[in-house]
Amino acid sequence: MAQCVQSVQELIPDSFVPCVAALCSDEAERLTRLNHLSFAELLKPFSRLTSEVHMRDPNNQLHVIKNLKIAVSNIVTQPPQPGAIRKLLNDVVSGSQPAEGLVANVITAGDYDLNISDRSIKASVPWYSNWKDTLMELKESSLYTATTPWFESYRETFLQSMPASDHEFLNHYLACMLVASSSEAEPMEQFSRLSQEQHRIQHNSDYSYPKWFIPNTLKYYVLLHDVSAGDEQRAESIYEEMKQKYGTQGCYLLKINSRTSNRASDEQIPDPWSQYLQKNSIQNQESCEDGPCTITSNKNYDSNLLSLDGLDNEVKVDGLPNNFRTHPLQLDQPSESSNSINGPDRVKPASSLHETKKANTGVIHGVCLTLTDHDRIRQFIQEFTFRSLLPHIEKTIRQLNDQLISRKGLSRSLFSATKKWFSGSKVPEKSINELKNTSGLLYPPEAPELQIRKMADLCFLVQHYDLAYNCYHTAKKDFLNDQAMLYAAGALEMAAVSAFLQPGAPRPYPAHYMDTAIQTYRDICKNMVLAERCVLLSAEILKSQSKYSEAAALLIRLTSENTWKGMDSDLRSALLLEQAAHCFINMKSPMVRKYAFHMILAGHRFSKAGQKKHALRCYCQAMQVYKGKGWSLAEDHINFTIGRQSYTLRQLDNAVSAFRHILINESKQSAAQQGAFLREYLYVYKNVSQLSPDGPFPQLPLPYINSSETRVFFGHDRRPADGEKQAATHVSLDQEYDSESSQQWRELEEQVVAVVNKGIIPSGFHPTQYCLNSYSDNSRFPLAVVEEPIIVEVPFRNPLKVPLLLTDLSLLWKFQPKDVNGRDDEEVRELVTDEPEMIGTEVISEFLINSEESKVARLKLFPHHIGELHILGVVYNLGTIQGSMTVDGIGALPGCHTGKHSLSMSVRGRQDLEIQGPRLNNTKEEKTSITYGPDRRLDPIITEEMPLLEVFFIHFPTGLLCGEIRKAYVEFANVSKCPLTGLKVVSKHPEFFTFGGNTAVLTPLSPSASENCSAYKTVVTDSASVCTALVSSASSIDFGIGIGSQLEVIPVPLPDTVLLPGTSVQLPMWLRGPDEEGVHEINFLFYYESVKKQPKIQHRILRHTAVICTSRSLNVKATVCRSNSLEGEEGRGDNMLVFVDVENTNTSEAGVKEFHIVQVSSSSKHWKLQKSVDLSENKDARLASREKGKFCFKAIRCNEREGTTQSSEKYTFADIIFGNEQIISSASPCADFFYRSLSSELKRPRTQLSLHPEKHSVEDAMRLIRKCSEVDLNIVILWKAYVVEDSKQLILEGQHHVILHTIGKEAFSYPQKQEPPEMELLKFFRPENTTTSSRPSVEQLSNLIKTSLHYPETFNHPFHQKSLCLVPVTLLLSNCSKADVDVIVDLRHKTTSPEALEIHGSFTWLGQTQYKLQLKSQEIHSLQLKACFVHTGVYNLGTPRVFAKLSDQVTVFEASQQNSMPALIIITDV
Repeated sequence: MAQCVQSVQELIPDSFVPCVAALCSDEAERLTRLNHLSFAELLKPFSRLTSEVHMRDPNNQLHVIKNLKIAVSNIVTQPPQPGAIRKLLNDVVSGSQPAEGLVANVITAGDYDLNISDRSIKASVPWYSNWKDTLMELKESSLYTATTPWFESYRETFLQSMPASDHEFLNHYLACMLVASSSEAEPMEQFSRLSQEQHRIQHNSDYSYPKWFIPNTLKYYVLLHDVSAGDEQRAESIYEEMKQKYGTQGCYLLKINSRTSNRASDEQIPDPWSQYLQKNSIQNQESCEDGPCTITSNKNYDSNLLSLDGLDNEVKVDGLPNNFRTHPLQLDQPSESSNSINGPDRVKPASSLHETKKANTGVIHGVCLTLTDHDRIRQFIQEFTFRSLLPHIEKTIRQLNDQLISRKGLSRSLFSATKKWFSGSKVPEKSINELKNTSGLLYPPEAPELQIRKMADLCFLVQHYDLAYNCYHTAKKDFLNDQAMLYAAGALEMAAVSAFLQPGAPRPYPAHYMDTAIQTYRDICKNMVLAERCVLLSAEILKSQSKYSEAAALLIRLTSENTWKGMDSDLRSALLLEQAAHCFINMKSPMVRKYAFHMILAGHRFSKAGQKKHALRCYCQAMQVYKGKGWSLAEDHINFTIGRQSYTLRQLDNAVSAFRHILINESKQSAAQQGAFLREYLYVYKNVSQLSPDGPFPQLPLPYINSSETRVFFGHDRRPADGEKQAATHVSLDQEYDSESSQQWRELEEQVVAVVNKGIIPSGFHPTQYCLNSYSDNSRFPLAVVEEPIIVEVPFRNPLKVPLLLTDLSLLWKFQPKDVNGRDDEEVRELVTDEPEMIGTEVISEFLINSEESKVARLKLFPHHIGELHILGVVYNLGTIQGSMTVDGIGALPGCHTGKHSLSMSVRGRQDLEIQGPRLNNTKEEKTSITYGPDRRLDPIITEEMPLLEVFFIHFPTGLLCGEIRKAYVEFANVSKCPLTGLKVVSKHPEFFTFGGNTAVLTPLSPSASENCSAYKTVVTDSASVCTALVSSASSIDFGIGIGSQLEVIPVPLPDTVLLPGTSVQLPMWLRGPDEEGVHEINFLFYYESVKKQPKIQHRILRHTAVICTSRSLNVKATVCRSNSLEGEEGRGDNMLVFVDVENTNTSEAGVKEFHIVQVSSSSKHWKLQKSVDLSENKDARLASREKGKFCFKAIRCNEREGTTQSSEKYTFADIIFGNEQIISSASPCADFFYRSLSSELKRPRTQLSLHPEKHSVEDAMRLIRKCSEVDLNIVILWKAYVVEDSKQLILEGQHHVILHTIGKEAFSYPQKQEPPEMELLKFFRPENTTTSSRPSVEQLSNLIKTSLHYPETFNHPFHQKSLCLVPVTLLLSNCSKADVDVIVDLRHKTTSPEALEIHGSFTWLGQTQYKLQLKSQEIHSLQLKACFVHTGVYNLGTPRVFAKLSDQVTVFEASQQNSMPALIIITDV
């Protein structure tokens, strides 16, 4: 059970106290009413004695009574009605709620931290974000157990409101106070009338209520005197008369009202009555006409309260106050139906309730009483108890004891008698099942068994538990013998309590007594109220002994659904189940899940009893256990109930949050149940939204949005292919992200930007990103172009098993317009779809997400104005479709899915797109903390208009032979309103395509009229010149290829270099199949700019990926060797023979019949083919499948005029023809693809070729040897292939290239596969170094660098004005070699000895002491130095030491020139 404010040793004596009646005259009542109190209420705060009391037991032993309390109440003659008691208990529980804002109590049980009280609703519900923090804070507090004040209030009210019964005397009146006022005309007469009235009530058979302890009731006469208004002398004289008539111990003069009520505001006197009056008051019965009022809100609880004593219902009869006619718990209409809490709520109108509350809030109790009056009342209670009540009780106990002794004829004392009674053999107690149902047996009042019970009760009331136990035990045996089961159960109950309360605990607590009593009350007597009292007392006792398991079992016994009927049983069961749950949590090994389960049961019973707040609290506390433990179905049930209860309490936000939690969890419920949850959520949500229809859209929980996977695309959708036209692939949302591909596009863009900016990438350059996703760099604001759509792809996921239908789905955004200069045009306006002239918003009318489906929605915005756009989220109507499922108990109509979906219910709301940026991990602070960067993909800046290019490929092939040449066309279209220029294309495979040369002469724009419509430029030749070479020349610069140029970046030859808006142009493009077979992905990046420069977007790009499948054609292998022949026009022995092997490797899978070698051409700066040497006399150069052909050609050096003197980039082409048509190899496209095959050679920088000039004789010799064996000759094989396809013969053309570098070494047209090196055995010894490295001599190396100092020979300086003299000195360094040299200049003095100082003088170099330089070939470099002098004199400046080494060597050496001559300077003073 929960911890109580009182211990059980305090609780039981306070629950069973001597009862005293009070009967007041009208005048006396008027005096007390000046303080807004009745007489009984006036005494309540002072009814506990502040000191110990002594009395003597029948054995004349002194007995000490501690903390004795008496209960004074007005006489009422009607017993309380059960319905009114139920209502009172219901009100007491509903009025006691956890206080808001107090520190919560936490129980730590195993792995759980359970927040039990006070802030439990906040701390446990799923929508309370800081509950973990709350628990952690509270864990450190000292409060580890929980209190349940509503249960304690219920228990106290329950025990106090128990009606008096005949089988026990604990709450029978022992005495009666007769109260009159000193201001009355005849006070003594009034006392007589009051005495007679009391006698009539007690002894007249018309009055069965209240109950009196003994016939001779103690009467105590109290004279009330108003100090502020009354005559004190008269009061004293009346009191003297009273003492003479009633004795000094039977009367008292009580002086009150020492100040008038109008002085109440002058002095603040404490109000000890408020706590008692709040506890013991109920709502005014006048506010309910037909039935009790159920308190629905805590706010109404204090309004219009009525005391338990019922003095407001006072009716005057025969001049005497008849205020005891009606019990305060008497209902106006005692019908059972109206007593039920389920009856209709009849509450006062809000206005009258408000007025009543207003009137009562200002009531101050005891306004006429001073602290002296408080002491007088306290003294009065002491006097009454000490001098009258306790002596009366002591006397009554002795009388009862003597009666029992005389009737039994035993020894004088009951103590000795009980020894004999208990010493004999015990009579075996009969089983409860054997006893007959004789609960209806009644004893006469004089029966000795009842006298024993009376004596036991009196002893119990004055805390004499030993004697009480003995009497109860004796009475229990008598009652059982007589089978008076109601009496026996009462004796068993009190015997068990007395045994527990005995000082020193001489015997263990007889729990079986209580069990028997409960069973008897419940099963035989059918008196559930008494059974409940037994359970409450026994559970407290067991709890105090830490027997929590037994206490829980006992509490649960009385919570069966069938035990009691009606709402009162639900309230009692709820409270007992809650206490049982606390027992489970307080065990030594806490049973946390049992605690949670019983809290759920308690919440259910609270709900049935109409205690919605307590029901909500119980479910929330149980939620702490079930949450996050995988008990998803239990969590769903709890959240559903929390949502229902919150909705009933009009806590609509909490209800929405609870239902939301059911939906956002990965629910394991059935589809029907999920549908019910969703409908309930939508219904509650709709009610919430109706409260503030003009407010902002609330957040919806469904469907899930994975914000980080949101993609943003800038630009139009890609156009589909149109016939032979194939649009560029560009970027689209249908493409998957590939990091490798993304990096390739980035490199291509950097290449073209570097070319446009003369080799330098601008510092502000960032790669263009058309599609932003979680992999892209989103740290900057993206740029969008006005009038071009922005597509946002939002990934939705439906976690439920029921379909979701989103209607009117659109983006939610905020836009800040700007003018052309970038200034804010207007204030920021949050727009949804209101202003389409700024931003057009596409609305998707219906978007269906099936059960457990993931689906993306692509939502468009059309910016019509420049400015800053912020995409906030999505807004939509959430609903379900009426399908085959039953919706709200009505089956769906057939055919709902045809056409538009039919909505069952929908609510409008929003979901924000909140994207967390990447975690930062650059600086030390970022690495040691968790910080995230921004993600701005949803915050584009709308910029001014830009040109927009579309590219179409016409007759673009998908399959080629290796080396095949094919002609296609490319169409460039400008679909914007701005002209574009600077069109370039960049690709990693420039050898794949060409647009032709720079001049129209070299580039055939359309096929020539020769046979087969060849892609080459051809000329018809005569057969005489078949075997001799036809020579022509061309420069690589004409084809856009030169030293240092970016071969991959190719300008597109647009007419006038500008493409106007709305126009298009077609250009030819020649393609050559890659030399390797297989599937090739070739990326084209088209770069273009606007004619009008834009500040934010300098250029735009368009991407295209072409997929080409190549199949095998020819393999070409060539070697070159020196010719021994000296004849010929040159006669210098520079002739060479070139052998070319051609193999047809095609296996006819592409339908190729045969290849014809139509021409062999050479291209070189120094060599050319002269003629063909026919080895086999075979003129026909045809190769069928798997055939090889061998060719031999004679090559000679070019003439000087054909050589490289004219232009270093001029190549000589020589064509040897095997047919009747010459292909001009120096024109497009033959020369284009040839030059592109040389790209790897041409991209080498010249510095590498110039690293070989004379350094020393060894390297010269090696270089000359290498130079002799080098050859620069390139062979181009041109061929035709005959292909049969669909019974038609096609002619394909192509060319292969072989690059010959070294004499005697084979070269191939196709890339060679690298063979893996063979495995070698591991060697465990160091091999001898057989290579001898030729080291240059010191003399050779020292001549690499020349040094000289430039300075004034004489320098004048006024030392008397400035003590330091600074002289500028220039050091010149000259590289004498043609290689790069690294130089180190050291200005520090070599030694610091005195001799060195004498030679060099005392001067120093200022500034840097060491320089590291690299001198290019024959470069001269100057260093500006400063020398500092402090005295006049002659100094040697030749102290710098110079070290040098070749850039490709390791050895560092010192140049010796500085030692050859001194550098003297004269410093003079002026």
